[in-house]
Amino acid sequence: MSEIKIKNFSEIPYEQLEELNLGAKQKMAQGTSDGTLQEHYLRYLSDEKRLKAVTVCFSDLEGRFHMLDYDKKFLISSYDNLTFDGSSIRGFSAQSESDLRLAIDWGTFRWLPSDVFGPGKVMVFGLILDRDKGYYEADMRGQLKRFNERLRTDQGLTTNVAVETEGFLFQGLNAEQYYDPNVGFKFVSEGGYFNTLPNAPLRQFIDRFAEAQRALGFENEKDHPEVAPSQFELNYKYTDALVAADQIQTYKLLARLIAANMGYTASFLPKPMVGINGSGMHTNLSFSKNGKNLFFADNGQDKLSPFAWETIDRLLAHADGLCLLLNSSVNSYRRLDPHYEAPNQIRTSAVDRSAMVRIPIGNEKSARIEVRSVAPDSNPYLATYSILKTALEAPYDAAQAKHNRTRTDRVLSDNIQDAISKFQESSWLASLMGEKIHRKYAELKHTVADRCPKSLGNRIKSGEVLFHHEVTNQQLWSQF
Repeated sequence: MSEIKIKNFSEIPYEQLEELNLGAKQKMAQGTSDGTLQEHYLRYLSDEKRLKAVTVCFSDLEGRFHMLDYDKKFLISSYDNLTFDGSSIRGFSAQSESDLRLAIDWGTFRWLPSDVFGPGKVMVFGLILDRDKGYYEADMRGQLKRFNERLRTDQGLTTNVAVETEGFLFQGLNAEQYYDPNVGFKFVSEGGYFNTLPNAPLRQFIDRFAEAQRALGFENEKDHPEVAPSQFELNYKYTDALVAADQIQTYKLLARLIAANMGYTASFLPKPMVGINGSGMHTNLSFSKNGKNLFFADNGQDKLSPFAWETIDRLLAHADGLCLLLNSSVNSYRRLDPHYEAPNQIRTSAVDRSAMVRIPIGNEKSARIEVRSVAPDSNPYLATYSILKTALEAPYDAAQAKHNRTRTDRVLSDNIQDAISKFQESSWLASLMGEKIHRKYAELKHTVADRCPKSLGNRIKSGEVLFHHEVTNQQLWSQF
């Protein structure tokens, strides 16, 4: 007797997934209205009987990723009245004012690979709203979305962002949660840059990761093992700033899921091992208007326009305060070590990778700047928003700017305590984030910094891993 199939949830081939997700991405890029997108996807959810759930995602103030699965039928009937307890999320509302709303950003609708996420699911990103349905001030995705839209509508500017997110693959499940400083992490591969064998565990992981990434519409470019053992990097096409930040969160989620399915742990700690290169998230940026790259000038210094140089000058002028937003964990300051190509010098260069801002070789299409001092565990929405807004609007001393570009006596903080102090002193970042959120963010960083020694030393301490914002849990905090 043939087996009766009792479940018929959607399982879409990878080639079809890529086509669907590229189409969804295109709708967003074309500026399709939220109302039109909502109508389109609600109709699809109603018509597609093989879907069971919609995964709604959001990020807290520190950038930790949160997901809720809603039954499809419930979501269709209640999408405009989704609520959750904000007091359970670090950096969100206090217990006395805990209820927050979760709105669907319909343009982020994506179909998921069933072998990674399970059959019958799609995913969307959410926006956090307060009780009165206004943008919630601690939701940095909402802040980035509003700023990005204002640039497009008020100034006709398009943001172009591409990131290079590095990570490590370690043996065992939940290797970060069970970290023992006497043992450390264990590599799955000892191979290095470009030369890991095709059937090695790291290469198999990268291949599966690239397949899922392609299916989700990332528009892959290249992937490879990185310099350090068990280190990886998968590159993909530049895109709009908000989409780019969403893709960072999806990238890290995919890596963790695929690694777990293979019995490994994908880690985005910036420096999980002493004595080898750390992981960065180099952020490439340019602006365009009417299809023209505003950063390019054929006769400009390093082929950059005066407008591009102004963005660099502003970033360098506010580098001390920005450092905490771009390097938001205790562990990230190990990466700012000059012995390992660390981008810790507050200057710019076309060739020297120790400079905070590098100018890659480019042409009229690809001219850009690369902010190298971003760590992969930073909140991608907060990091992107702060870089964009600083580059375009921050006050700076134009007379001092040219000198700042090449001086070598200014370096970024080498520990989180000093970075917090400089962040708190920055009136620009207080205005950028709002004084309340600026203060709340510093308080969150202090809670971790106070649990770790200021002197990092040559050994990865328990606190910098177990209290890390992407690793920790409530039980651990209460036991400290």
